[in-house]
Amino acid sequence: MKQVVQNYKSGELALLDVPVPGCKPGGVLVRSAYSLISTGTELMKVSEAGMSMVGKARSRPDQVAKVMQSVATNGVPATYRKVMGKLDSYTPLGYSLCGVVEQVGTGIDDVKVGDLVACAGNEHALHAELNWVPKNLYARVPEGLAPRHAAFGTVGSIAMQGVRQGESRLGEVALVIGLGLVGQLVVQLLTASGVRVVGVDPDPTRCELAERLGAAACGDPASAAVETAIAELTDGHGVDQVYLAAGGGSNQPVELAARLCRDRGRVVDIGKCRLDLPWNAYYEKELDVRFSRSYGPGRYDPEYELEGRDYPIGYVRWTERRNLACFLDLVARGRVDVEPLVSHIADFADAVETYRSLKDGDLKAVAVLFRYPETAEATAEAQAPAVAVPAVRRGGAVPTSVRAAKTPVRLAFVGAGNYATSMLLPHLAQREGVELSTVVTTTALSAANAQRKFGFAAATTDLDAVLGDKSIDAVFVVTRHSSHAELTRKALLAGKTVFVEKPLALTEDELAGVLAAVEESGNDRLQVGFNRRFAPLLQEARKRFGARTGPASLRYLVNAGRLAHGSWYLQQGTEGSRFAGEGGHFIDTASWLLGADPVSVYAVATSGNEDLQVVLRYPDGSTATLSYVTTGAPGFPKETLDLVADGKVLRLDDFVRASVYARKRWVSSRLPKARDKGQSAELAAFIKAVRTGGPMPVPLESLVATTAATLAVQAGLAGGAPVTLAGAR
Repeated sequence: MKQVVQNYKSGELALLDVPVPGCKPGGVLVRSAYSLISTGTELMKVSEAGMSMVGKARSRPDQVAKVMQSVATNGVPATYRKVMGKLDSYTPLGYSLCGVVEQVGTGIDDVKVGDLVACAGNEHALHAELNWVPKNLYARVPEGLAPRHAAFGTVGSIAMQGVRQGESRLGEVALVIGLGLVGQLVVQLLTASGVRVVGVDPDPTRCELAERLGAAACGDPASAAVETAIAELTDGHGVDQVYLAAGGGSNQPVELAARLCRDRGRVVDIGKCRLDLPWNAYYEKELDVRFSRSYGPGRYDPEYELEGRDYPIGYVRWTERRNLACFLDLVARGRVDVEPLVSHIADFADAVETYRSLKDGDLKAVAVLFRYPETAEATAEAQAPAVAVPAVRRGGAVPTSVRAAKTPVRLAFVGAGNYATSMLLPHLAQREGVELSTVVTTTALSAANAQRKFGFAAATTDLDAVLGDKSIDAVFVVTRHSSHAELTRKALLAGKTVFVEKPLALTEDELAGVLAAVEESGNDRLQVGFNRRFAPLLQEARKRFGARTGPASLRYLVNAGRLAHGSWYLQQGTEGSRFAGEGGHFIDTASWLLGADPVSVYAVATSGNEDLQVVLRYPDGSTATLSYVTTGAPGFPKETLDLVADGKVLRLDDFVRASVYARKRWVSSRLPKARDKGQSAELAAFIKAVRTGGPMPVPLESLVATTAATLAVQAGLAGGAPVTLAGAR
């Protein structure tokens, strides 16, 4: 299928061939009929992409702060690779469309195949022929409403949420500053609510349009006619509300708002304009400044948007989805007219040229729509099952083949997120004797990006085809945590060697399912991404420490830090706790250093479970104390470790420096160029095992023991007592 994308590093716009997205549970697959270009938000993004690196940094200081934090945590080289990887990737455009439901995921019962729906979301309502849209981000289109009008649903919801924040009342007077697409819709919504509206915009054609759509008067911000109209409508008191729907770097809108608003009036920011509030003007009138966040309550809440958890209507009357449905109803009943806003309808095949015309100013428009073709071939492609993978069951042992020296090891990746593309694929793309065969994702663009950047031979959303391809030697599972165990189980049953990023499983039942697959298939060719034991600096320090005769004490401080709002790691209901997701890293490192698997786990937490203390006991009496904290200083190193035994001390400082204190002191001679946490060496060991048929880098028993110990932490927190690991070696 085709999708509009942009490279944020180069500014390149393209209509790219990408795989059809999979129809996941909790949502629907929608074939686009019309999608709307946001001539404000999207053109700003397109313009930013054309800036120099300095210009990009100045326009996004929030992202610069994140980069500096990453430098402090991961070092300059790793941060540079990560940032350049993100910049030099295709990103999608679009967030408002109307289309036809082509496939319904499990758990969806409010729409059926063939229904017309309006869709929202900058990750789900993209300028693409097909989109997967979760339940709370679509609404059925009322009967009789034209698809091109329903495509305005998302932008209409943005305008509606702004009007709701203004708490407009019958008979009030409002000022709308900025009469672009959102401003024109705000004018109509206010008029439909019984509010008299004055509009401000330097473009006279937009002022004329707003007056035709219901505004009492409109004019240039410097025009005396605007102030005269407001004085007449308000008896000289000033407007009750001001809606800032303008963009750009000028501070004129907020200054104008203060001058024309009445005492204790309301100022609502909807657009993205400069907000240097003149203190005296806002203080003297005691103006109420409010912000309107996108489409409404639920925006940026992954549990609402991705998991379909609605807010009770008795507590939250208007959510994203209810705003969307309400706006569609208003348009269907003729209370809002979007047809006069349509400046241009372009065929989707001309998308790139349309964006260029808008950016260069050759096309002057309030709203532009893309019109999508419908073909029998495209419909058949969309209706084909995307990820329905039957289990491949084989009895008996799976032989481990030895490959010829010049025959490449063929790899498939399931998932191509940030970790895969920054920490794994760069080490594999240029490795001699490795062929990147296929990348599998449920979102089309990530597959296309990975194929372009790392040279995969194919990109698809069909996992079944990959597991059935006998030429593929090994499968990497690098998806979200909740899918690891099931995907690993299926790949093992298909006879593949498997590399799964941590965690292997989130529950005991999931772990049991993986082991059942090993037993059923005879295939135990499994590696979990516990990379720290392969780190060269730690390997050298362990060698310098030497053998020990008595029990050891190990202390491991992980200064994990807080997660950004909206991170999927916070979705504990589906993705497990944060520790369940990454705690295995640190337990595996401790067990490797101590040469055994733990026999018991004791865990306690601070109030709110923000910081964890985990004590692991080992067969010879050794202990490891793992402090996993999120409330530490961001500038402090992420990982520090001390191992004490037999009069010796090993110290690791965040994979930058290591030392051993014994009869002779050893300190790593120089700082490494980057924090090497072992990914490259781990991958080399894995590829060697695949090529030669030799033992896997880490015994399966150790992988299982580490996973069981990680899961026992949650049980220990719940029970408040040590948890014995039954059957531990």
